[in-house]
Amino acid sequence: MAGLRERQKADRERRILKAAVTQFRADGYRSVRIEDLAEMAEVSVGTVYNYYQTKGDILIATVAMEVEEVLDAGAEIVADPPGGVDEAILRLIFQYYDHSLEYLSKEMWRTAMALSIEAPGTPNGRHYSEQDQRLAAQVTDLIAALQARGDVRSDLDARALGELLFNNLNQMFIEFVKDDEMSLDALKARVAAQTRPIATLIARHPA
Repeated sequence: MAGLRERQKADRERRILKAAVTQFRADGYRSVRIEDLAEMAEVSVGTVYNYYQTKGDILIATVAMEVEEVLDAGAEIVADPPGGVDEAILRLIFQYYDHSLEYLSKEMWRTAMALSIEAPGTPNGRHYSEQDQRLAAQVTDLIAALQARGDVRSDLDARALGELLFNNLNQMFIEFVKDDEMSLDALKARVAAQTRPIATLIARHPA
């Protein structure tokens, strides 16, 4: 019975998040009410509040859902990076970017970022920062894997490099979501142009 209850709980939560993704995209985060999400998810308003205290909690949960999926996909890249330092780093970064609008619109990302900045000490703020930390750690893991394979200089600090690369890709993503006219291809082109010189500098045998 416990297993059934857990499955039912997980199903209700998935329905709530699916409703949030659909309605936030269609009507805008600020226009959607908890009652709207409950109706679409076919649960009571009270059930929604059993899972999430605020609408902001639901939005940050969609960010966490997105991050979980990109981390899973990124783990495969880290486990077997493609040849070439620049190719390996950009494969991971582009995997993040390509998935970034799967659940969240640019407007949703801006709101989630604002929530995390306005109140960094709240559960939402901490949760958002934790997602960034996990992504930065994965970039670091990739650098360490490239060092182990002999592609990146062993005298360099993998963590410092991972944080540097993540900070840049994250800042460029912020620029992307701020600009409704910027395309994903334009973002990727700019980040590739910034990343390739760094890859050449840290490569053990620069091309």
